[in-house]
Amino acid sequence: MARPEDDTQSSIPLNLTLALAALVIIVAGMRAGSSLLVPLLLSLFIAVVCTAPVHWLHRLGVGLRLSVWLTLIVIGGLLSLLGLLLVNSFGTFIDALPGIEQKLYEYYLGVLDSLAGLGLAIDTNRLGELLQAEQFGNWIPALIGQVGNLMMQSVVVALLVMFLLFETLNFRDKVSRALANPAPSLRRFSEFSLTLKRYLAVKTLISLATGALIWLSCKLVGVEFPLLWAVLAFALNYIPNIGSAIAAVPPVLLLLVSPDGGLFKALVLSGAYLGVNFVLGNLLEPRVMGRALGLSTFVAFLSLVVWGWIFGAVGMLLSVVLTMTLKIALDSHPQTRWIAHLLGPGATPLEQADRPPLERNNEE
Repeated sequence: MARPEDDTQSSIPLNLTLALAALVIIVAGMRAGSSLLVPLLLSLFIAVVCTAPVHWLHRLGVGLRLSVWLTLIVIGGLLSLLGLLLVNSFGTFIDALPGIEQKLYEYYLGVLDSLAGLGLAIDTNRLGELLQAEQFGNWIPALIGQVGNLMMQSVVVALLVMFLLFETLNFRDKVSRALANPAPSLRRFSEFSLTLKRYLAVKTLISLATGALIWLSCKLVGVEFPLLWAVLAFALNYIPNIGSAIAAVPPVLLLLVSPDGGLFKALVLSGAYLGVNFVLGNLLEPRVMGRALGLSTFVAFLSLVVWGWIFGAVGMLLSVVLTMTLKIALDSHPQTRWIAHLLGPGATPLEQADRPPLERNNEE
């Protein structure tokens, strides 16, 4: 007669196989439906961030529905103003792009000629054919098409954010009616939503501070289109490890070929990017968020690859946010908290490991 321990051990491979098969099906479904899921995810995260001013207005005595409308009007006005400024700056950049491409082409051919003069076996003619300025202009129509698609997606996201904010007004009442014992589920959901809201708020504020400091640095150094590079730094700050480096490449290259620029100013701007992201990303952000809201370096980079493969460029942009959402959801339930510990940096003390993330962060 088989013992219960033997039955449990024999079921482990089967359960693991079923879990892996379910994971493959879920990932394949997300990739197939990425065009639908991406606007939903963006609107969900924006709605989570927008709930903070809604509740702040409600605590001041404003009605909930009026608080939602005031929040939407203020955020919509600010985003519209920023969008107009950004479109103007982007249009000027597109007009100046052929001249920038030609200067880059001449600059790098000069560098290759210098290297060839030092005795390095470099075929400058062959590399010159690869770096023809006309080839760089082929991506401009595709980029403009992507911008148009982004504008359409923005309208969809804005409508979804509005409906989600109104849906949250009576969400707890719906859960209370749907479940026989809603107290544990509501408690875990409250813990999850508060932790996620805190993470998104801190990450957004850090990204805003990064964009503002990059704008100031670009203005002081004298690089053109500072607003464009500031918005790029704000957006790419959500991408771990390589986002800041990618954001620094266009303005540094532009400063290299600019008549008022040069190598020294390009190095100064590179140092400004490095300093801003080191102070805000490596010193301030972990201190504000706490160790419980961190990811290991390997998990952060792996999330960049996996979410980028599933959702494309938007997945890379939201890779850490999506992984942190998954980690917070796992950390909110005692039975899955061990998986959240595997995703984290491993700096949480053992005596606090089984406690919810909000309690651990409050003690830090």
